Formats: sequence, structure tokens, C-alpha cells
Amino acid sequence: MHSEGRSGILSNCNRLFLQNLGGFAYTASLQNSTLLQLMEKLLTNYNKGVRPVKNWTQPTTIYIDFILHAVLEVDGQNQKLRTNIWYQQIWMDEFLKWNPIRFDGINEISLPIESIWIPDVLIQEFIDVGRSPYMPYVYVNSSGHIKNYKPIQVVSACRLEIYAFPFDKQNCTFTFCSWLHTVNDINLKLWRSHEEIENNTSAFVDDGEWELLSVPSKYEMLYNEGREYAQIQFNVIIRRRPLLYVVSLLLPSIFLMLVDVTSYFLPPNSSGRITFKSSILLGYTVFRMNLSDDLPATAMTTPLIGVFFAVCMALLVISLIESILITKLLSMNEEAEPMTAVSKCCVSKLISSNRSTTDSFCTSLKTQEGICDDSASDSDTETPGQHQAKILNQEAQALQIKELPVKEILKEISSIKFYLYQLEDPINPKNDWLAFCYRFDTFLFRVYLVILGVYTVTMSTLWLIWSNP
Repeated sequence: MHSEGRSGILSNCNRLFLQNLGGFAYTASLQNSTLLQLMEKLLTNYNKGVRPVKNWTQPTTIYIDFILHAVLEVDGQNQKLRTNIWYQQIWMDEFLKWNPIRFDGINEISLPIESIWIPDVLIQEFIDVGRSPYMPYVYVNSSGHIKNYKPIQVVSACRLEIYAFPFDKQNCTFTFCSWLHTVNDINLKLWRSHEEIENNTSAFVDDGEWELLSVPSKYEMLYNEGREYAQIQFNVIIRRRPLLYVVSLLLPSIFLMLVDVTSYFLPPNSSGRITFKSSILLGYTVFRMNLSDDLPATAMTTPLIGVFFAVCMALLVISLIESILITKLLSMNEEAEPMTAVSKCCVSKLISSNRSTTDSFCTSLKTQEGICDDSASDSDTETPGQHQAKILNQEAQALQIKELPVKEILKEISSIKFYLYQLEDPINPKNDWLAFCYRFDTFLFRVYLVILGVYTVTMSTLWLIWSNP
């Protein structure tokens, strides 16, 4: 009895399940047939080549929404910008309306985009086709409003100002307008308010090189050949993050310049100074060649960082030339040093000869004094003949002393005095050149410090402006 009751209950459950399954299948088929009927009703006798209004004097209003998703590429040389945006169009189609009650409460349906009228709203700055995904459908609700949501990749022309690179800001415009229809046929409006569009940066991919600041927008009327065209312009204001370029470009260049500045503390006549400066110049040239691809190139203006690199290179070259010039002048002075050595040798010899002459003169005088003393002491014991002979000998020695080359000694002393005067003469051309070279070396050192200080202040100011927009 219990087994028969259980089997009956199972059979009833299976029967109910099959009935419910059949009801769901019937309902699904009914819904599919309703969608089919609705689509056939909407697209039957629909002409997509005609603007969807019953009163042709009434313009079709296109509501536009713009959201910047990512900045993919900024090409300063070709003056173009590649971005990914989320673009939305909403308009009213008076021929695509229905009563939801008659179609099982269906309020919205998707239709193929090729089957309905689409406004010819384009971006004026558009210059190239990007890799945008193809969206084949649009949503249509029962009141006739069509929503065309699609992400597009736009390659647009933009006037890029790269003078302050890498502390630059860019303002690129996206102007939406109808290419053919005037404002009497197609009018444009914003789907959201100006403030909401300007401050909405939540959808932007903020982990790249560029930072989105704001997206201001405005509505304008374009007059061309007596006709008025409606257009909406979005200004995308982005700012570059300079930290990568400061670390890879500016800091190595500043460090090389500081090393070159320290070379001025080497002696000017040192041969290692030229070698040191040549190594710095060669290293700076290789550094610039390796990083040439990282700098933006444009034929309109030269970036400030390019001027900085050119000035640094010029200062390194001038510093090397100045060191070579000073070394050459010092070598010319060293060529004159052998003559100076010979003159010093002659002076020492003359001084030694004068000393020997003076010593002989003093010796003779001492001898004469000794003789006089001896004669005075021996005058009592000498005979008159011996005394007369001593007097004649003393007179002969006096005559020899008078015949010493006094004039030649005075002449040599005068030449030595003139030579020493020339060495100490402040208007000596050689001394003037050496003094000029040392002053020029000091002047270049100060110029280095001034230029580096000016560029340091400039970069610090740009950094502060970038940090506080």
C-alpha cells in the first residue's frame, strides 16, 4: 500500500513538472513571436533615408554625452592625439513608437543599426580611423528614443604645445557637429550638465603618463555660406607626469655639468684637465644620442629642454677650448724658461766672479795692511835699502788693484738689474696674457654657476606650476 502511494505521488509530480515545462516553453515561444511581431511592425515600410519626423519643419535634437576613457598616444611631431572615448547619442525617432500593452509589456528592443536612420554627427578633428569595436545594435524604447552607446578610438588633430616639456599641459578639442544638416534639421544638446561633464574623471585610466584635469564643454553656432550649423566642443585638458623625464633626462645632464664645474678646481696648467673635460664632453654626446628618441620633435617650436641641452653642450665645448688655450699659453711661457735658466746661470757666475774679485781685492788689502804692519814693526831693524824695496813693492800692488775691471762689473750688475725689473714688470705682455687667461677661467666658472642656477630656478618654477595648477 505504501509503495503504491509513493508511485502515485511521483507520477503526479512528473505530470505537474511537464505541464510547467510546457507552459514555460509556450511562454518563451510567445515572447519570441511578440518580439518578431514588434520588429516587423517597426521596420515594415520604414525608410532609413528620411529624417524621422512627421513635421519636416521640426528639427531633430541629438543629445550627446562624452566620456574620456584613456589617452593612448601623443604625437608631437605629427601634431595628433590618439584617445579612447565613450560616445553616446540619444535622439527621438517618431516612426519607432509602440504601445507596450499590445506587445506583452515590452518597453525596449534592440534593432540593427543598418536598419534605422542614424544622424551624421562627426568629429571635426578626426584624421584617421582607429581600432574601434563594431557595435551592430542600438536600443529603442517604446517612446521612440534611440540610444546609441559605443566606445570609439579617435585619432584627432591637436595643436600640441611642447615648449615646457616635460612640464607641459595640452588642450585638445573634440568638436561634434553634423556634416551636412543645418541647425534647422539637426540640433545638438548635451545629455548631462556642463559641470558634470567637466568634473567627471572617474572613468579615466589614471595610471599612465598623462593626467586628466578637466573636460569643459560649450555649445556654438557655426556660420558657413549663410547657413547655421550647431556644434558642441569638448576641451580635453591633460597634464604630463614629468617624474620619468626628470630622472632620465634632466638629472644626468645636471650631474655631468656639475662634474665639469668641479674640473675648474684643477690647476690650469695640468694636462689631466683637458683629458677630464674631453671625457665629459664625449660622455655627454653619447648620452644625448641615446636619449634623442625620448624628446618630442616638432617643426613649429623648440622645447625648452632642447635649448637646455644645447646650452650645456656649448658650455662644455667652450670650457674645453678655454682649457686648451690656457695650456697653450702656459706652454709658450715654458719655452722661454730655458733662456731664463741661462740668464740665472750667468748671474750666478757673475756674482761668484764678483765675489772672487772682491775676495782677492780684500785679500790684497789685507796683505797690504799686513805689509804695512810688518813694515811698521820691522822699520827699526831694516836697512834703508830694504825699506825702499818694500815701498816699491807696495806701489806695484796698488797699481794692480786700480787696474781691476770695475767697469765690466758695473755693466753686468746693470744687466742683472734690468732682467729682474723685466720679470717684475706689471705691463709685461706675457704676464698680461696669463692674468687674462686666469681671469677668463674664473669668468667661465662664474658663468657656469649662473646658468646652472637660472635653469635650476626655471625647472623648480615649472615644477611648482605643474604641482599647483
